[in-house]
Amino acid sequence: MISDRYVTGTRLRLRRADFSDGRCELKLTQKVPISQPGAIQGLITNTYLSPAEYDVFASLPAALLSKTRFSVPPLGVDVFDGHLQGLVLAEAEFTTDDEAQSFVPPAGCVAEVTDDTRFTGGCLVQTSRHELLGWLAEYGLHPEAT
Repeated sequence: MISDRYVTGTRLRLRRADFSDGRCELKLTQKVPISQPGAIQGLITNTYLSPAEYDVFASLPAALLSKTRFSVPPLGVDVFDGHLQGLVLAEAEFTTDDEAQSFVPPAGCVAEVTDDTRFTGGCLVQTSRHELLGWLAEYGLHPEAT
């Protein structure tokens, strides 16, 4: 279970990840995008926090996003809750740019959104369900029509 707090007015994300084995991971992340197409990541900085440090940052105004992440190698599959309930995104991570560019999504993937910044957490946390359904329709997906 992942609870993300996107700190208002910043590029910072505060994350609490609760694992099925009882572990809890608390971290502050800054993501700075780069202007390259494809699966090339931007600059990402993670700082792991103590519970007391987490509580200090959790007191800041933030937009909330929650999801459950499943490991389906080579993918991490996120199933969203709240206003994004029903949205499922899969993400693969690679150690080299060549690996990322040669990746072929599994047959069950229905839309490729790598280059669509609307499907990043920082954007999704601010979107309405109505907007999300419009974006999905652009990919030929109509989840509430079924």
